[in-house]
Parts: sequence; C-alpha cells; structure tokens
Amino acid sequence: MAASTGGTLADALDAGPVLLDGGLSNQLEAQGCDLSDALWSARLLADAPEQVEAAHLAYLRAGARVLITASYQATFEGFGRYGLDRAGTEALLARSVKLARSAADAVRRAGPGRETWVAASVGPYGAMLADGSEYRGRYGLSVRELERFHRPRVAALAAAGPDVLALETVPDLDEAEAMVRVAEETGLPYWLSYSVAGGRTRAGQPLEEAFAVPAGRESVLAVGVNCCDPDEVREAVEQAVAVTGRPAVVYPNSGEGWDAVAREWTGRGTFDPGRVRSWTRAGARLVGGCCRVGPDLVAELGGRLEDLEAESAGHLEHLEAAEQPKGPAQ
Repeated sequence: MAASTGGTLADALDAGPVLLDGGLSNQLEAQGCDLSDALWSARLLADAPEQVEAAHLAYLRAGARVLITASYQATFEGFGRYGLDRAGTEALLARSVKLARSAADAVRRAGPGRETWVAASVGPYGAMLADGSEYRGRYGLSVRELERFHRPRVAALAAAGPDVLALETVPDLDEAEAMVRVAEETGLPYWLSYSVAGGRTRAGQPLEEAFAVPAGRESVLAVGVNCCDPDEVREAVEQAVAVTGRPAVVYPNSGEGWDAVAREWTGRGTFDPGRVRSWTRAGARLVGGCCRVGPDLVAELGGRLEDLEAESAGHLEHLEAAEQPKGPAQ
C-alpha cells in the first residue's frame, strides 16, 4: 500500500505544530456504534469497517492531519478468543491502516487539501486484557515477554504501509522498552506516548526515567503523553523535550474520569484548546485529543494552531522589515 505522497511527517514537524485527530471511540459511539465488548473499537474492523472510515472522515473534516488507526485494541490474542486465525487477524490489522488511508484519499479527491499522514496505533498489553490494567502497568511480564507479545502485531501493521507507528497509552518503563525495541526493527518512524497521572507514569515511575527510554533511538519521531488529564500536559512536555531533544506529542483526554468497573465516564470535561499555546511553547509539535475529545474540539484546537501560526508569521515579517537597510537621510 502506498504511503502518503509529499513530505514526511518529520518534515512537517520541522515547519511547525501538526494537528492530530481525537478520540476514535467517542466518535464511533456518536455514530451509534456499540463498543461494549472486550474488543472495543477494534471489533468494528470486522463488523462495520464503514463506520471506522466515517469516524476518520469526521476528524479530517475537522482539520486533523494525522489519523490514528483503529488498531489500539487489535491483537492476535484478542481476535483469537473470537475464533479468528492468524491470517484473519493480520488482514484486520492491515484493514485498519487501509481505512485511514481511504478516508484521507477521499478527502484529497474532493479537492486540494493539506497533507495527511496515517499513524498505526499500537496499544499496550493491558488493552488486550480489557480490564483497565493499561492504566496500571506492571503486568508481571518481562521485557522479552512483552516484546514477543508486541512483535507480530507491529510487524503486521508495518507491512500495511502506515507513515508512522503510534506507541500509545504506555503505562510503564518495561513496556516502553519492549515497544521501542520492536518498533526499531521495522525501520518506520514512531512516536512513544505515556499515560501519566500525578506527574509520573501510571506505574508510578518518574517521567525523567520514562522519557529516557527512547532518547537517542534512531527512528523516534516524538515523545510525550496521551490519554491523561489535560492538567498533566505542560510539565510532561517540558520534561520530554529536555530529556530526548525531540518534539513532543500530546493528546490528552477530555479531563473526565473513567470508571473501569461501571464502564462510564465521571466528572466534567476540562479540555481547553486555548492551552495549546503553552503546550507548543514548551515544545509540543503533534497535538490532538484522546478519549472524549471529538471533532468539534479538534476543530477548535486546529483554529488555535492556525492563529498561532499567523501570529508567528506576522512577527517574522515585522522582524524582517525592521532589518531592512534604511535609505539615506533626507
């Protein structure tokens, strides 16, 4: 499958912040989809792929330039429990990339637009368990055991031709180490984003240690946080950039809390697109939303980024005008 044409995502990040999409699950629910079983949104890769593509289209129309695939909870083990064999699971993992690419192509055919990239989602081991343990980590598995779990699905996703791998919602250092090792084998660029709470990983480790895991790795594109409270972002971005020297990726939740037992959201949303100014000043270059952040908020976030871009361009023009040589005094 052909990758997106034009420049790379790395080139785009060199030019300025790039808008990610928002939460896939909340958009699918808004479209009337039932996500109540253990496979969550990944089930729709088999049962209703048109709904997945429609969700991607909703975010593209909101201005997103990076689409994250519906493969977060798609695993050989998870699909195997539903009777799907290895070849069938590989086909669905490839379909997740194809659906995002198809949505991007549909928008491109409708008229000239911005360059769009596809990020293949690689969720943590705990997502496969469907019991909330991705928000705890420390599964009792070694780094090598976690590598063996992640390697087949990462290989299948990489073979489908995404532009980048999204190693996301990572709860602890051991899993980060395993995922980074496996991602490096593909040769694809990737980002690594932790789920954090209280200024530490979900497993309670210092963020300085967490961000040191991908530091210096050849293919890492960005490092940061996702699926966290928006209040956690600014400090995490500063630490990620300081430790790795790479751009930061940030896509927090709405700010509501998830009750894994009752399977419902609690509290109120605190996601404020106006915070993007402080995030980008701290070094964020991939910016979007995760759970409960829908197309409307993504569109507002994109508008804020455009305002910042216009301000920057105006400031540059002012500086260039000031530097022009003055004519002879009259």
